[in-house]
Amino acid sequence: MGGRGTGRRTTDTSACPCGTGRGYGECCAPLHRAETSAATAEALMRSRFSAFAVGDVDHLLRSWHPRTRPAELSLDPGMRWTRLEVLATDGGGLFDTTGTVEFRAHYRDRGRPGTLHERSRFRREGGEWAYLDGLTDGA
Repeated sequence: MGGRGTGRRTTDTSACPCGTGRGYGECCAPLHRAETSAATAEALMRSRFSAFAVGDVDHLLRSWHPRTRPAELSLDPGMRWTRLEVLATDGGGLFDTTGTVEFRAHYRDRGRPGTLHERSRFRREGGEWAYLDGLTDGA
């Protein structure tokens, strides 16, 4: 996912924005706080969606592969990420070094609903998954 989104108040007991049904404190928050690493490419992708939803730019930049990471990232305050659907995964498991996650991310942009459909590529180096890049519809 590229660089748009804004923060919303999320507590550890709130439902995690990534849609697992778990609380934020036991789902994506430990990744956002750099207390743990994502075990799979899908887990990293979910944490990145949640980071867009809560406005965690530090996690987004930290989880971006150094080869493709932008120098800086600002999130659009008019954008609110509302729901994530993981459509498919290819690789990205515990013993893989690459993986792809296809998803639909639903949002509201200044009150108007929209959907981003993307196939994100991930790479694991030094035991850490990182977002490499993504291909969106229309890109």
